[in-house]
Amino acid sequence: MNSKISAQTLRFVRRGQAVALGNVAPDRTLLEVLREDLQLTATKEGCGEGDCGACTVVLAQAVNGKLQYQAINSCIRLAHSVDGMAVFTAEDLSAPTLKAGASPDLHPCQEAMVQCHGSQCGFCTPGFVMSLFGMYQNSGGGQGITREQAQVDLSGNLCRCTGYRPILDAAEKMGSLPLPAGCGVDEAATVAALKSLKPRQNGDESYLRPTTLAALLQARSAHPKAQVVAGCTDVGLWVTKLHKRFERVLDVTAARELQRVETYPHHIAIGAAVNLTDAFAALVKERPQLKTFSQRFAGLPVRNSGTLGGNVANGSPIGDAMPLLIALGASVVLMRWKKTAAGGEIAHRELRLEDLYTGYRTNVMRADELLCWIKVPRPETKAFMRVYKISKRFDDDISAVCLAIQMTLKDGTVQQVSIGAGGVAATPARAHQTEAALLGQPWNADTVMAATAALRAEFQPISDMRASAAYRQTVLGNLLQRFWLESQGMTTINLESLTASSLEATA
Repeated sequence: MNSKISAQTLRFVRRGQAVALGNVAPDRTLLEVLREDLQLTATKEGCGEGDCGACTVVLAQAVNGKLQYQAINSCIRLAHSVDGMAVFTAEDLSAPTLKAGASPDLHPCQEAMVQCHGSQCGFCTPGFVMSLFGMYQNSGGGQGITREQAQVDLSGNLCRCTGYRPILDAAEKMGSLPLPAGCGVDEAATVAALKSLKPRQNGDESYLRPTTLAALLQARSAHPKAQVVAGCTDVGLWVTKLHKRFERVLDVTAARELQRVETYPHHIAIGAAVNLTDAFAALVKERPQLKTFSQRFAGLPVRNSGTLGGNVANGSPIGDAMPLLIALGASVVLMRWKKTAAGGEIAHRELRLEDLYTGYRTNVMRADELLCWIKVPRPETKAFMRVYKISKRFDDDISAVCLAIQMTLKDGTVQQVSIGAGGVAATPARAHQTEAALLGQPWNADTVMAATAALRAEFQPISDMRASAAYRQTVLGNLLQRFWLESQGMTTINLESLTASSLEATA
């Protein structure tokens, strides 16, 4: 370990008991700690980037005396980010046997995999089992799990042998199987153990995780060079793929004020510590048409870890959230700790999301600032809104192109339009020229044709492993054409609306 990198104690709960591990460096991953320090080798490392799900474990936190469970990727999650939580691995599910040579009693999510023949080589199986376990716990014992829900919740787990049919069968079956004595979770003991883990008092530590906004901003002011993390879903790759080391890490997710989604008359405010699962739930509640898009943002374990604030602050040109938020007219609130004669106070500024970025993964934030809130206007009843993601795989894949459009018509004329685009420039971008070609024009085929040409000319995308520049420009125009057709009531052009009966009707 780099001599400049200091280590500290990591505390979490396992099997209802508090665990304390000393000398854990700030940039060690949870998977490394589980496999190397605790010898919990059922949890596997596959891709090392949160794509395959072999490393899936389940985290739990007590909310109002009840445990809430979330499956996450341990390979890219920094270990200290789970301090004060309960951690479940595949070793924690079955009941230990008391007889020599006897097999242990299996948890229903394990037994269902056996009965449905859901495993062949077995490398991915612990990850699938843990995702099933998360579903089992959150559904009150596997009750009411549909095949559609199972497909969504297992989208972050990759199987290369068995195929998904028997695994989906297992998801549906596990709720009908008995829970043997000694299996499952002692919730009372786990909640009690979690309460015994008092929040750490952040001093000059290598992994800082302040529990208030003021303390977080003061830590940022004191350590402007510290690596800021939220869900670690991108920074974790810097560790596993680029082998980066961090002397000090600043984690925003424990700040209580930033863990909320707040609703106001004209907007909702999403805190920087709100994970993608909850952030998209808030957006979908306001705009149900975003449901499929939200489920295509990575796999569930990534959405359970990653935050919307982190996605926006990261500023990747292929980050899916930004085109959507730009089209919705979102803004961001940047905060810092301002020293005053009385000691200090929180200073903030707000700007439109598209004005945050200055270039590839660069932005206007000061060294002592943090992105703390994302403000999204509430929907107008007359606005027509769509967001399109084009990728090689339907689930758990990065966009080649993402296009989001919001439009309001009055008497057949475009009264308002906002367009966000991703994958076509160095930053997520707003299509100002295309908006100008549409605004005030009649919403008809001629206007769409002119706007299509403007959209294809507005950006100069690059060619890379996901798509060529020519493909991206072509697709941009095609998506605007699709938006036009959907606004005219055509639904069968969209796979989301395509059914066997609709195919028969158009045959």
